[in-house]
Amino acid sequence: MGAEMEPKGHLIVLGYGDVGKSIVDILYGSPFRFVVVDSNDKVFENVDFEHLVGNGADEDILLAAGVKTASFEFVALNDDTNVIFATLISRNLNPEITIVARANSVKSIEKIYKAGADYVGSLSIVAGQMLAKMTANCMGKSCRIDEDIMLYEGIEIEKCHIDKGSLLDSKSIEELNLEGQIGCTIIGIERGKLVITAIKKQTTIRAGDIIAVVGSSKQILEFKERYVN
Repeated sequence: MGAEMEPKGHLIVLGYGDVGKSIVDILYGSPFRFVVVDSNDKVFENVDFEHLVGNGADEDILLAAGVKTASFEFVALNDDTNVIFATLISRNLNPEITIVARANSVKSIEKIYKAGADYVGSLSIVAGQMLAKMTANCMGKSCRIDEDIMLYEGIEIEKCHIDKGSLLDSKSIEELNLEGQIGCTIIGIERGKLVITAIKKQTTIRAGDIIAVVGSSKQILEFKERYVN
C-alpha cells in the first residue's frame, strides 16, 4: 500500500452535477482516462472529455462505460436509490473496482456501504473535495491511489453552522489554526448559494456560514467541545 503504481483501468464518474464537476476538474489533465455519465445531455454541451448520456444506475449504461475494466468509480448521482443500484450493479460486474459514492441523505449511508461502496461521503461540499483529492497526487504516469484511499479511512465529518458571536466568527483559517491546535481541517464552506472548497490561510469564516470539518473521531470530538455549543 502507498507505493506508486501505473494506473490500471479507467475511471468512471456517474453524475455531472456539482460533485461530478469537481471530480472532473481534478481528473482533467491527469494521466487517467475517464468517462462521465449523466442522463441530461445538455450538461455535456461544449465539453471535450469522454462522456455517455444515460442513467448511471442502468446496467447497460454501466457496461457501455466500461465498468468491467474500470479501476475507480465515483457515484455522484442525485438520488440515493440510484446511488445504491449503481453501486450494487457495479460491484457485481466488477468485484475489484474501487467505488466511492456520495450519499444525498445520511440515512442512506449504511445502505450504500452494504451495496458495495468502499467509501461514502455524506455532504456534497465534502464529497466533491474528498473524492477529487483521491486523484490530486496523480502526476505524470504514476499515482499513489491506494495511499490516498487509506488517508480517508476512519475520517469523520462535522457540519457546523456559524452563529454571530461564535468563537469561529470573523476568524481566518490561519488565525484558528485548527490543524495545528487539534489536527482537523476545514475543507468546505457553504455561504448562501456559494460553495467554497478552495480554502486558503486568509479565508475568513463569517456568521451564517456552514463549515465542513474533517478529522479523526478524537479530533472531531475535541473540535465540538471547543467550538460547538
